[in-house]
Amino acid sequence: MFAQNLTPEMVAVVLDRLQVKPGKPNLLLLDRLIAAYVRTVPWESAFRIVKRASTPNLAQCSRWPEEFWQDHLLKGGGGSCFESNYAFSSILAELGYDGYLTINNMGDSIGCHSAIIVPLQGQKWLVDVGFPIYAPLPISRNGVMHRPTPFYHYTIRPDGADRYQIERQPHPNWIAFTLIDRPVSDEEYREVTTADYAPDGHFLERVIIHKILEEKAYRFTADEHPPQLTHFDYGHRRDQPIKGDIAKAVSATFGLDETIVRRALHLISDGG
Repeated sequence: MFAQNLTPEMVAVVLDRLQVKPGKPNLLLLDRLIAAYVRTVPWESAFRIVKRASTPNLAQCSRWPEEFWQDHLLKGGGGSCFESNYAFSSILAELGYDGYLTINNMGDSIGCHSAIIVPLQGQKWLVDVGFPIYAPLPISRNGVMHRPTPFYHYTIRPDGADRYQIERQPHPNWIAFTLIDRPVSDEEYREVTTADYAPDGHFLERVIIHKILEEKAYRFTADEHPPQLTHFDYGHRRDQPIKGDIAKAVSATFGLDETIVRRALHLISDGG
């Protein structure tokens, strides 16, 4: 079961920001929530880089749902998988959805990615705004499942007990991750989220930002040179060089607070 981490008042503010009206917890509403989220809230590492640099105590680094949504509402922030999916699951909980969080693998990297499972009318749905996956995906032990979206065609392939390969086409890295369909407790999930701020945590040395803009998947990756904005139109990549101030251009494109973006870029350039 999802943990209750947000007040009804905060959920109402977030739904207003997403421009989604609350309703019966069904697949239609879930589709709308994910579609609104990926067009509004970025997948990004800048806020976690800045939070880690300003927080000496590892135990205080994690951006729990209240802070996550405040960062978004005030400064346009988002997050990577552990914090994004946790924040999204808190919205689902308040809307009346049942479900649970999972910890999953990416290739040889074990336990590096989170995802949400939501059962609805006898069917399990994979929900993952922390990748992101652009729609709820059906999973079944009995065979391969598919779901198309405007951005990728997804295939969900059983691969042993409680395991599924999540595939996307067209994409050069077509295996997205391995879903391990086993619930983790709220306590365990919080421990893994906090541990991801340790020196070997993910995306603490890379500023990456993704968001759906103009119905295309846009990306900025600070380790690409020369600096550029990239968008993908159903597998076709287009690069746009950034001329002038990088932080200003990235902030304006993705709607993130310019001070946070500039600080994060500075931290990774001088090693913190």
